[in-house]
Formats: sequence, C-alpha cells, structure tokens
Amino acid sequence: MKSLILLPLLALPLAAQYCSTATPACSEKLPLASDGRHSLLYRNYPLTQPNPKIERAMILIHGQGRNAHDYFHTGMAAAFLAGALDNTLVISPRFAGNNGSACKDPLAEGEISWPCSTWRLGMPALNQKDLTSYDFIDAILTRLNDEINFPNLKGIILSGHSAGGQFTHRYAAANKVHNTLRVPVRYVVSNPSSYVYPDRLRLPRDFHCDTSGKCDEPFAPYAEGRNCTTYNDWGHGLDKLEGYASTVGADQMRANLLSRPIIYLMGELDTLPIAGFDSSCPSLAQGPTRFDRAKAHFARMRQLKAKDISFIPVPLCGHNNRCIWTADQALPILFPRF
Repeated sequence: MKSLILLPLLALPLAAQYCSTATPACSEKLPLASDGRHSLLYRNYPLTQPNPKIERAMILIHGQGRNAHDYFHTGMAAAFLAGALDNTLVISPRFAGNNGSACKDPLAEGEISWPCSTWRLGMPALNQKDLTSYDFIDAILTRLNDEINFPNLKGIILSGHSAGGQFTHRYAAANKVHNTLRVPVRYVVSNPSSYVYPDRLRLPRDFHCDTSGKCDEPFAPYAEGRNCTTYNDWGHGLDKLEGYASTVGADQMRANLLSRPIIYLMGELDTLPIAGFDSSCPSLAQGPTRFDRAKAHFARMRQLKAKDISFIPVPLCGHNNRCIWTADQALPILFPRF
C-alpha cells in the first residue's frame, strides 16, 4: 500500500521540496520544556522555516497504537488525492509513552513520555508533570500562528481517529489557544468510542437517531446513573475535571463545545465492537456502537443550539483511518478552502 501511494508522489515536480515518508528527515523535535525536553512529530515541511506557500495545516492525531508514522502516510496520501501537497502542512504528532508495562515505546534522550492511555484526556506526562498532552498541541498551534514563517496560512484542521478522535473532541472543548490564533481552527472528529457531553442527559437504551440530528426518543437524566456513577466524569462529561481540563472549568468548556466548529466524520460501517472499542459503562451510556454514539451526541449538540457543527457519514468505511481520510467525502473537509 505504501509504495503504491508514494511512488506517484516522487514523480511530482515539487517532490524535492517536501518530505513524504515517516523517516528522521521528515520528523521534528518540538521543545516543550525549558530544559529542552521534547516530543516528536512528523511533517512534510519544517515548522521552523519561512514557507509562504502554506495556506492550510492539517494535524492528524493517531489512535491508541501511537503509530504517528502510519498516520503521517495517511495524511500525505489524502493530501495527494486532494491535490493539496504544495500548499498544505501535514503534521502527525506522536504521543509516545513508556511506563515499563502497559506501553513500551522507545524514547530518545530528552523525549517526553506521555501516559499510555490518558494522553487522550489531557493528562500530565510521566516524566514532566507540569506538561499535559494538550500542551503539546497548544505548542504546535502556537508555532503555526507565526506570521513570519507562515504568512499565507488561512486555516488549520485538527483531526483525530479512534482514540485520536476522543483526543480531538476533548481538546476542542478544553484548549485555551483557540481564540488567540490569527486563523480559524476546525475540529474533525472521526470514529471515537466516546464524547464529552456538555450536560448530564443521555438517551435511553436502544435509541434511534439519524445523521440529521433527529432522535425518536428524548434525552433525559441517565436512568442507570446509580449503577454507573462515573458516566459524566471528565472524558465523558464535565464532572471531576482532571489535568489540563481542571484549569479551564466546566462552564468554559460547555461554552466552547457549543461555539467551536466541530465536524463528525464517521464511517457508516463502524458498528462493531472491534479495534479497542470502549465497552465501559460510561461509554455504553452514550450508545451501543461508535456510529450510534456519534449520531446521539450530534443530536444533543443540535438540541443545545451548537453554532457550527456538521455530520458527514462516509459510506463503506468501518473503523479504518485510511479509508475515512482518503474518502471522497472527507477530502473537502480535511483540505477546505478557507
């Protein structure tokens, strides 16, 4: 698959001007601490050099496998299909982690180690407690905000799949840099197992919703809340905030969810409990499948009058980031004309 995608890229006139493979030459260490500790990201153009060609940036957040290199290849394939290689900065950050048991990613000297699972929640690093995983994306967005290096940047797309979709949705609710940037940011959420709800209401079991935001059943206080007491804790809701989110507050995050542009880019066939599907009670409170959970959350946001949300179903795609992000329906979402 990789060779089929990359060989056409090598034949393009602009090939010498950008990186297209997840190699050290196409990676960058982003300093996040005063002592030089850093995290790694893959990119097709440097973030530290002036580049007047760049009109948009697309940041892809990987899933629980922390395979940023694969996601970079997907991003480059999508940029090729969209005819956007020459004016798009593709970035794939890596939330590497090594706690000696649950995750054992190899780390370079000075590389920050993120928690194996709760990096998606904006929790502190394992070896740098004053930094959270959301600070990593804050730093990337701040770099992109440099008008000297990217004078013609018009907008940024932040997109995540699976665990990366969870990260993206929660980051959309929590981040403190959105309103400080000179260009707009759109959040594209793909196939997560759960969402952060702005209130404590949920649909009853066996609900039916469509992709327009209409449900047959009403939202109500969660009937099984006594047995699933954590259903509205941070990550699934706005109770008991932790990490980065605790510095923002529930009221502000609720306002952010209702005002920031969020696109649900969902595979219509993502209806099976596979590939790290979250079957915990807080997630099951949101629906039986990833696709159902997306429709339910979208419906609730519509009811609450969210200002800028949309639902884009992708036919014939299940839980597969390459299928989703290279689909015809996805390309104008990931590479818009700002």
